[in-house]
Amino acid sequence: MKPIVEYTDYRKVVQDYYEDRKRLSSFTWREFAEKAGFASAIYLKYVGEGKKNLSASGATQTARAMGLDGFELAYFELLVAYAHAKDAESKKSVFAKICALADEHRVKIAGKEDFEFFSSWKNIVLREIVPAMPGAKPLEVAKACKPAITAAEVTEILNFLVKAGLLKKDSEGAYRQTDRALFMDTFGVKDLVAKDLQVQMGELAVNAIKNMPKEERSMSGLTLGLTERSRERIEREIVEFRRRIVAIATEDEETEQVFRLNLQLFPLSENLRRRNENEKDVQ
Repeated sequence: MKPIVEYTDYRKVVQDYYEDRKRLSSFTWREFAEKAGFASAIYLKYVGEGKKNLSASGATQTARAMGLDGFELAYFELLVAYAHAKDAESKKSVFAKICALADEHRVKIAGKEDFEFFSSWKNIVLREIVPAMPGAKPLEVAKACKPAITAAEVTEILNFLVKAGLLKKDSEGAYRQTDRALFMDTFGVKDLVAKDLQVQMGELAVNAIKNMPKEERSMSGLTLGLTERSRERIEREIVEFRRRIVAIATEDEETEQVFRLNLQLFPLSENLRRRNENEKDVQ
């Protein structure tokens, strides 16, 4: 069985523990369940298969049955809480506890850097802008951002980006990206921070409309009457458009300026067909 911190799914922990024990002895699901205090002989088998869930108390019982204690027990309990959190905000709260637990015990866990990276627009912008400013001091970099940030923030973020393996520093002190395009989603982290990040980027867009000359920005919009079928087709077009934009952006090795492209499609009315159908049902 792998170290507990390499798991992002508690069901896989249960399954791997059973398979490891089974390889070394005549260990059975019944024995496992009894050791964990479950009446059903196959309850934990169903947990491993995703057919049953562990409660908070069941998580503690199962962890102790697997010989987990201290940090490992707490980590397993949080994995269970994370899996069964009802919404993105709840998951985000649990994941923050997982990160705090890892920091307390000086342990590296999957997804922590992803979570921190996508939590702020400043991380994303500096990862793009710093390689284009070789030898620049933190204050110069800070002033180059729109809106400007502080030199202290630049220093802190650069240290994080290097530590997370998202930037590397050469012998001359210049920064390089480890990968041109970035696709990370360990632990489903992007879903946890997507709303906050989109709000931040939306606020930057409003700021650009208010404070930037129109020659420096390109902003337009459409208000459309759609069917469900046409909405789905447009969403597929947006996905393909994003793929092509990334391909164009990564063709050039150098960066002259950092831009943000927001793509937004959201309803400005209720679903009128469903509304009419509901009214007919009432009548």
